[in-house]
Amino acid sequence: MHTSVHTSFHTLGLSDLLLRDLTAAGLLVPTSIQAQAIPPALEGRDVIGCAQTGTGKTAAFLIPMIERLAVLPKGQPQALILAPTRELALQIFASIEKLGRSHRISATVIVGGSDMQAQIRGLRQRPDILVATPGRLLDHMWNGTVNLAPIKILVLDEADRMLDMGFAPQINQILDALPLERQTLLFSATIPTDVTGLAHASLHGAVHVMVTPSSTTAEGVIQAMHHTTSQEKTNLLVSLLGAERGTVLVFARTKNRVDRLGQTLEQAGHRVAVIHGDLSLPQRLRALDGFKRGRVRILVATDIAARGIDVANISHVVNYDLPNSPEDYIHRVGRTARMKMTGRATSFVTFEERDQLRAIETLLGYPVPLAEGSPRPGDRPHLRMPERSRGDRQRWGRPGEDRRQHQPSPAVPEGV
Repeated sequence: MHTSVHTSFHTLGLSDLLLRDLTAAGLLVPTSIQAQAIPPALEGRDVIGCAQTGTGKTAAFLIPMIERLAVLPKGQPQALILAPTRELALQIFASIEKLGRSHRISATVIVGGSDMQAQIRGLRQRPDILVATPGRLLDHMWNGTVNLAPIKILVLDEADRMLDMGFAPQINQILDALPLERQTLLFSATIPTDVTGLAHASLHGAVHVMVTPSSTTAEGVIQAMHHTTSQEKTNLLVSLLGAERGTVLVFARTKNRVDRLGQTLEQAGHRVAVIHGDLSLPQRLRALDGFKRGRVRILVATDIAARGIDVANISHVVNYDLPNSPEDYIHRVGRTARMKMTGRATSFVTFEERDQLRAIETLLGYPVPLAEGSPRPGDRPHLRMPERSRGDRQRWGRPGEDRRQHQPSPAVPEGV
């Protein structure tokens, strides 16, 4: 564990040019992840950072990367950042434009759903940094339009999410094409077994920076749960939204449900946008932009938006459906209460979702509080939650159980 206390970026040994860009971007005091990850990364060490989204981890890897690239000769890409979704890749690119301005650090984005030829033109400009999703980067590798041999710094951002989305084979092929002599920085909100395996395979003598335990929700989130039925969920959501004025991010399990919910809420008079993997990149960016700028108050999304939505003032996250993996619960509720603010997270739980709830509570280490006015699972026979053995609790689906609530993951990762 690497510990360090820094109350100012000036104490981290950064160049005046970068300090100027940090000040212009409104970054004056390093967050905990930045204070702990930047010094070893500046030295060229490998770093494993465990931190929730909203803790400033993007700057934690960009700041040392920019400083290291600034002293290297230009003319070819020497840093690669892998991210799970297009939205997150574009956000990282926007941060590079701000923080790399004075050092003239350039980047190009390589993501699915965008014009391949435009990306090839971007690569021909010989940028310093490539920001990519694994699937599209692999396409360029197969086509011979990208060369990873000169890469000296690799960042795996939201590594747990990339593995959850089924990117392990692509990541392994990309790692095989990279030089062994390189610096690797791995950031993850949770460190499950598969991420530990990836870290062992790709990092050497890494400094571990653990800002929050891997199963904690963001500080400042007030959690609550409503026991309900599938039929009552929409009415419950409409009444919940009618009782408040803040911005709300609603998570539903499938693309069809997201579309249906969006239409229902629009008919109820709300300003709504939807975001899921079937929409084109411009459509998704338009929805995000409308939500960021306050033109729409409610964004309804699949888990593709659990990360990569960097909106500072989301006041309420609603889990219309519980996620298929308990770690995703932490990512979802982490969309509110960002950067030390407060926010609310409300979950709707049906009898069919009891196993997901058990898994979430096991991961959290405490029960999700019951919302005021919600019936307890025992007030009505169909909501009674049976006690089960610990082994049973680890599994969400059992043979013979109604699986409609346990949708399998899509064959193609949504973020590609």
